[in-house]
Amino acid sequence: MNEQRERLGSRLSFIFLSAGCAIGCGNVWKFPWMTGQYGGGGFVLVYVLCLLLLGLPSMTMEFAIGRAAQASPIRMYQKLEKPGQKWHIHGWFALLGNVALMAFYTVVTGWMIYYFLMFLIGKSADLSFVSMITNPGVNVVYLFIAVAVGFLILSFNLQGGLERVTKYMMSALLILMLVLAIHSVLLPGAAEGVAFYLIPDFSKINGSVIVGAMNQAFFTLSIGIGSMAIFGSYIGKERALMGESVNVILLDTFVAITAGLIIFPACFTYGTEVDAGPSLLFNTMATVFNNMAGGRIWGTLFFLFMVFAAFSTELAVFENILAMVREATGWSRPKGSIFCGTVIFLLSLTTALGYSVLHFQPFAEGSAWLDFWDFIVSTNLLPVGAFIFALFCCTPFGWGWEAFKKEANTGEGMKIQDWMKPVFQIFVPVCVIVLYVYGLATFSWK
Repeated sequence: MNEQRERLGSRLSFIFLSAGCAIGCGNVWKFPWMTGQYGGGGFVLVYVLCLLLLGLPSMTMEFAIGRAAQASPIRMYQKLEKPGQKWHIHGWFALLGNVALMAFYTVVTGWMIYYFLMFLIGKSADLSFVSMITNPGVNVVYLFIAVAVGFLILSFNLQGGLERVTKYMMSALLILMLVLAIHSVLLPGAAEGVAFYLIPDFSKINGSVIVGAMNQAFFTLSIGIGSMAIFGSYIGKERALMGESVNVILLDTFVAITAGLIIFPACFTYGTEVDAGPSLLFNTMATVFNNMAGGRIWGTLFFLFMVFAAFSTELAVFENILAMVREATGWSRPKGSIFCGTVIFLLSLTTALGYSVLHFQPFAEGSAWLDFWDFIVSTNLLPVGAFIFALFCCTPFGWGWEAFKKEANTGEGMKIQDWMKPVFQIFVPVCVIVLYVYGLATFSWK
């Protein structure tokens, strides 16, 4: 495959596609409810710091490995590691991470599609998050739609399918977000919601908040499971990679912050709870729109935006899985898409039916399959993967600092400087592993 490796048509497509992988339910579903549960502005501040201090170096390293190897995670280590080394074992864990992520993300995407259609046809008055997730038929049907649409798009070539759809979808997503945010901050009670969201309460910042912010930063950027390495392998050498990472993170952060500006002013205006957890976006926003003048229109636009956000990540991660499977098997895009789509659909049934016929409580009371898959990905594979990438790129036992820096600095744009070496080599892996261990020690197991 590498001799005829597909290419993206433009730098804008690379930024949109990489940002699309980062932007999604992590920004506009998970980020707001975590912000609400962790006390508002303090969590937002720590999250932004984690993006800059941990996310930016990690993304640059992942892009560099992918571009240097011109391969997916299951092959990239083998091209860069020294003879006899075993770094390539992590490539298979990267594949596992992408699959585990889709085992619950596709179901959430289906929820977005369902809410969008209910608002569109005017049947939003009786919407209930609990009723939806406990309805096997709704979950399976909309899961199938989410998976089928995603892999249908990917069955076409890279530029004709994924690149073209993502470019239009991301443009529409950004425009919809701005319209909804402007509308929300002009609501009567918006000032109180904005203050809760953006003014830090330092008394609420503790170890759990920091761990949650780090995991959310890696989750929203899809760092640690090779998702960004794939897109690094699809681009040329014209641009240095740190600057490209900055562009992706800025776009991702803009969407996350704007999502909060849509949700929290509306919550405070209509007196709905901000710490509702995963149901925040569904129950709370449905209540807001059902009590708002023109609510059907605004609700339809909001959940259309959510569908775009969800698909932007789903398509990108599907592409990662498809690329790895194709490199391992030599299959064509259509054949690989049918196989991957079938496997993802069957595995995702655990989450889709986890609140009805496949009850499973892996952790504390109320947890389900979604929490299990999220634990595998967010709590474990993402931070551990970021730790492994840092060791591989910055130590003589792996690819090595000089080789990594040369690749990352090839092309025009922002360069990595030698004074940054301690940040990449020491600060990032030490912070990640310390917070990872602390997170496991304080996790709500039962």
